[in-house]
Amino acid sequence: MNTATATARAVAAPRLRSLNPMGQLRHVRDEPLRFLTKIVREHGDTVQFRVGPYNLMMFAHPDAVKHVLVNNSANYDKHTPGYDMLAGLLGKGLLTSEGDFWRRQRRIAQPAFHRRRIAGFADTMLAYTEQMLDAWEDAAALGRTIDLAAEMSALTLRIVAKTLLGTEMGPVADQVAEAVTAINVFVDKATTGFLARVLPTPEHLRAREAIRTLDRIVFDLIAQRRATQSSRDDLLTMFMEARDEETGEGMNDRQLRDEVLTMFLAGHETTSNALAWTFYLLSTHPGIRRRLCAELEAVTGGRAPTLEELPRLEYLGQVIKESMRLYPPAWTLERRAREADEIGGYRVPAGTIVLLSAWVTHRHPRYWPNPEGFDPDRFTPEAEKARPRYAYLPFGGGPRQCIGNNFAIMESQLIVATVLSRFSPWLVPGHPVVPEPLITLRPRHGLQMGLTPTRLGT
Repeated sequence: MNTATATARAVAAPRLRSLNPMGQLRHVRDEPLRFLTKIVREHGDTVQFRVGPYNLMMFAHPDAVKHVLVNNSANYDKHTPGYDMLAGLLGKGLLTSEGDFWRRQRRIAQPAFHRRRIAGFADTMLAYTEQMLDAWEDAAALGRTIDLAAEMSALTLRIVAKTLLGTEMGPVADQVAEAVTAINVFVDKATTGFLARVLPTPEHLRAREAIRTLDRIVFDLIAQRRATQSSRDDLLTMFMEARDEETGEGMNDRQLRDEVLTMFLAGHETTSNALAWTFYLLSTHPGIRRRLCAELEAVTGGRAPTLEELPRLEYLGQVIKESMRLYPPAWTLERRAREADEIGGYRVPAGTIVLLSAWVTHRHPRYWPNPEGFDPDRFTPEAEKARPRYAYLPFGGGPRQCIGNNFAIMESQLIVATVLSRFSPWLVPGHPVVPEPLITLRPRHGLQMGLTPTRLGT
């Protein structure tokens, strides 16, 4: 509903009061997960508060989430502090662009993510995972531990570079990973602090250097592809060959650069974090890991799975979904209300920054009993049907739902099953595990894990 009459009938949402001239800035900056969970628990599913010059409204109820992302999505754009800062670094890629330009780019990219097409990527995902596990054999033989979060980041970066960009990362892989981290840290700090955006802080300088590094790598890749005039079966080729329906013009190098950088950030960072949290949870819940391994033995005989076997690995799918419930990689979404609106009987003034948090909604006690518990049986078909669709939003929803959701799910299933066919990673005792809510939700201190070789089916 978006009419003057409806808005007039609505009431103001509960508001957090603060004597601090910057409002709730400190809490949002220093402890956002705890703060957002706490205010919803104490004040209800809708809460408004101020952060610096911005008025924010937090919505936790699935119906409100659906309203913003689906029912009235045209009224909610991405002109928010976080997305504006990200656009300043990444440009106008699929993640940050708006309007007709975004729709054009989405139409170009969509065929690369059709289910039939991404099925062809399975062999690459499996091959790269096996290569990683071969290196783990040496570490396990020497009794060494690994940073599993870093391992997943390196693996998913290789996969996205090969499958979507048609290239091997090779010696620049570490540079890309470090650059993505620098951007992640800076955008998080700059979103809640104006001075961090304009002053040459260490984080700001590292982010600018990171962009220069990524620009050099990406523009070299584009130049090589144009020079060879080779046509490959990947997303970069699709963007290079696309033509505007009206003018016949193709994308220039800057537009290509923006889309490639978006894929580097979104195409591997979210999946690597989802995988890292999944292995952490399996390590700390041995009963669930044993049940999953029993399913793998029954379906695959203990070897790496084939793509055709994934539909039969039902518990594997439930484990990954439950992991993304507890630790959603895209833990928060921002939108700006273009015009005044009403959500759940509350007024949403024009210009309000609307905050949706998968972290909070995934812990709503009405839909998730024992919300902090790890229970993959929440995702049996019967349990899923009993819940509102938008009680669970690891990939967002509506027109702007993550274009790579099916890619990420298939990749996660193949990697988890392949790793467990050869190893049972276990968390090193005493290693601190702390969620770090940057653009994505990652383990702040990595995940130091030991490796126990396991041969399922033998």
